[in-house]
Amino acid sequence: MFEITLLTVGKLKEKFYLSAAAEYEKRLKAYCKFSIVELPETRLPEDPSPAEIAAGLEKEAELILAKIPKNAFFCVLTPEGKSLSSEALAEKLSGVKVSGKSAAYFLIGSSFGMAPRVKAAADLKLSMSAMTFPHHLARIMVLEQLYRAESIQAGSKYHK
Repeated sequence: MFEITLLTVGKLKEKFYLSAAAEYEKRLKAYCKFSIVELPETRLPEDPSPAEIAAGLEKEAELILAKIPKNAFFCVLTPEGKSLSSEALAEKLSGVKVSGKSAAYFLIGSSFGMAPRVKAAADLKLSMSAMTFPHHLARIMVLEQLYRAESIQAGSKYHK
């Protein structure tokens, strides 16, 4: 069974986000081996300097890149990424599955973003919107879109 992993920097705390995430995780497991891996966000001072932010992102990069297997498709969610429709995301995932890749990893970085080398390592840079969303909400949106993509591939009525 194909494996999809959502890597996130930071944890969910609010019950309503936890509940939504659990629901989509349960739904996704009907289509694939799915997991969420939460990585710790580097603690920074109240008003960090650019150098402090860069150093924090580098620490996070080490943790992130250590989680990506060699033969996995790697997608980062970033504002400067490519916008895809739900159907195009489903098509992309379908192509990944037949390409010989054993897994797909999607990353939501920290509130300060992600180190440039993490973006450079990605097979796909994906944007959810030109708008800015809280990271907790973005997680739910990504989970919903992954579920929708799997539903589209399966021919489910969910997408309609």
